[in-house]
Amino acid sequence: MYKLDQSETPLFDALMEYVNRNTIPFHVPGHKKGNGIDEEFKKFMGENPFKIDVTVFKLVDSLHHPTGPIKRAQQLAADAYGSDAAFFSIHGTSGAIQTMIMSVVNSGDKIIIPRNVHKSVTAGIILSGAIPVYMQPELDKTIGIAHGVTSETVEDTLKQNPDAKAVLIINPTYYGVAADIKKISDIVHSYDIPLIVDEAHGPHLGFNDNLPISAMQAGADMCSQSTHKIIGAMTQCSLLHVRSERIDIHRVQQVLSLLQTTSPSYVLMASLDCARRQIALYGKELLSKAIDLSSYARYKINNIPGLYCFGEEIVGNPGVVSLDPTKITITCRDLGITGYDLDMILSNKYHIQMELSDLYNILAVGSFGDTKENIDALINSLEEVSKEYYGRGNRKSDFLDIPPIPVQLKIPRDAFNSEKTPVLLKDSIGMISGEFLMAYPPGIPVLCPGEEITKEIVDYVQELKDTGLYVQGTEDPEVEYIKVVK
Repeated sequence: MYKLDQSETPLFDALMEYVNRNTIPFHVPGHKKGNGIDEEFKKFMGENPFKIDVTVFKLVDSLHHPTGPIKRAQQLAADAYGSDAAFFSIHGTSGAIQTMIMSVVNSGDKIIIPRNVHKSVTAGIILSGAIPVYMQPELDKTIGIAHGVTSETVEDTLKQNPDAKAVLIINPTYYGVAADIKKISDIVHSYDIPLIVDEAHGPHLGFNDNLPISAMQAGADMCSQSTHKIIGAMTQCSLLHVRSERIDIHRVQQVLSLLQTTSPSYVLMASLDCARRQIALYGKELLSKAIDLSSYARYKINNIPGLYCFGEEIVGNPGVVSLDPTKITITCRDLGITGYDLDMILSNKYHIQMELSDLYNILAVGSFGDTKENIDALINSLEEVSKEYYGRGNRKSDFLDIPPIPVQLKIPRDAFNSEKTPVLLKDSIGMISGEFLMAYPPGIPVLCPGEEITKEIVDYVQELKDTGLYVQGTEDPEVEYIKVVK
């Protein structure tokens, strides 16, 4: 399966060699192997993290110009995931996504993206000066979230924009829903342009047959993954994978070097190195355990009155080709409380912290770090909450249909950099938005910088407020005012 020896951890080994040499440090960081660290912090952390918190020198290599153990560690990551090249991103997946965008589009180029992208995608578009062409993802009104974009939507958008330079999709979504990425890849490649994938929530795909197909398996040209989210790397650690047929690998490395710090954390990079080894060697069995526990949780939660946890029954719906069972979305609208309410109850009363909450749902992210004891604690807590709230007749209403995507009058970079002034939202019709406006659920922007504010949007926001739904994005937390381009 692998061409390289995946039991190797070249960067971690180099750091261990540095430690075992008992090297006297006259280099940064100034804590000098922990000698200068605050004592209370060191007592909590232990001494070992500080011993490998080093800077660039030959033994441990350089992230920006790798020739030794970092180069080898990245080659091992590429081998494990089936890419032509892999890069460590200690700037998170946000930095990797911005790198992907800036590697494939320049100022004035069109890039096709879903409307519900992460803000790092918009940041990449602002930095590049590209022109976004939006696709509407499929909406699920039962649970109030967006799923993937369909292959038909991608094909129609490309037909209308044959001059687009790239297509970006999210796969899987935060909630674990995967689209038909293989078909989308084929469609995009028929235009001889690259498909780039925000695979932040899929660093574990490809290592167990009971999970959706990964971006690299589907033939995508680039993908970025939050290695820290699922498979054991430390927070801030991500991987960027590249195929060379339509992508200039050297360009990718140059852009990544522009965005990343010149003082990367070797502690973080070592955790990436070791997380890759773990998933490559033991991923199948570890993920099987995670899937079994998550499936057990889903079954038990679906037997709790007032709660619903979607599963395989939604496969085949528009924008849903497969599911990552380790993502556990718990819909609580039949309890008559919001996802935010349930999130706070679990946190404050039961000391259980969920990954996210929206108006109707909370999300639990399963991984091979879970235990049955912890899963049972969640289930027992949800049963108690159900007994307290179910049957009061306060079921939350359906969310309102989102207005059409407005006309883009300025590219996002120009709107972002322009002089802006706040006006009352009700007086802003016909003006150009200088900021975002989003409704939860389903988390899709109603307005993006550079777009024309319409009467439908203003009325929609008022309807959301009247219904008690959550609106955010503007500097004004009450969303009475919006900043517009002068």
